[in-house]
Amino acid sequence: MGLFDRIWRAIRANLNDFIGQMEDPEKILEQAVLDMQDELIQLRQAVAHAIATQKRTERQASQARSTSEEWYRRAQLALQKGDDALAREALTRRKSYLDTAEAMEAQLGQQSGVVAGLKQNMLKLESKIQEAKTKKDLYIARARSAKASVQIQETLGRVGTGSAMNAFERMEDKVLQLEANSAAIAELGSTDLEKRIEALGEADEIDAELAAMKHQLLTGGQSTQLPPGQ
Repeated sequence: MGLFDRIWRAIRANLNDFIGQMEDPEKILEQAVLDMQDELIQLRQAVAHAIATQKRTERQASQARSTSEEWYRRAQLALQKGDDALAREALTRRKSYLDTAEAMEAQLGQQSGVVAGLKQNMLKLESKIQEAKTKKDLYIARARSAKASVQIQETLGRVGTGSAMNAFERMEDKVLQLEANSAAIAELGSTDLEKRIEALGEADEIDAELAAMKHQLLTGGQSTQLPPGQ
């Protein structure tokens, strides 16, 4: 194994450890959205409770003011009957209910502010949840893409340094060697064939010269002319 292969294996091992120790983004984002939705449910319940309290205070304030008016009429009746003591007591009761009505009406102003604030916060949280859902889908898609990229790189790393790739490299060397041997044999065969053809030509010349000499002997003639090429 080469130096670069060892370095690559070490880097990949460290990356795998780091990724394994990381929190799963998909699970974390899903849980975050669920937590926000739970908070929204609680906030809606708080808004509903605040509105119910406001309505109850409105009814109590209206009832107290109505009762104070009733005691005022009773005071008038007692005064008409000449019973000042009873009229005073009726006015005292009227003042008590009137004070209660005014206190509750003042409380209604505070409760209206609380309800308005809770509704505004609820709308903001709903908007944040919608935005979080959009970002969650985006981040989950990016996380999955990153995981797929890591797996592809790991696969490529295994192919590049594994036995399968080494086998292909060895077979490539063998094919190149076979091609070189074939070319050498072809070259040697071609040279031998040329020599054999040249030898056949030389044999024809010798046979022709031998036949000419035999003819001269048979005819009894002598020739001083040398055969061609001498």
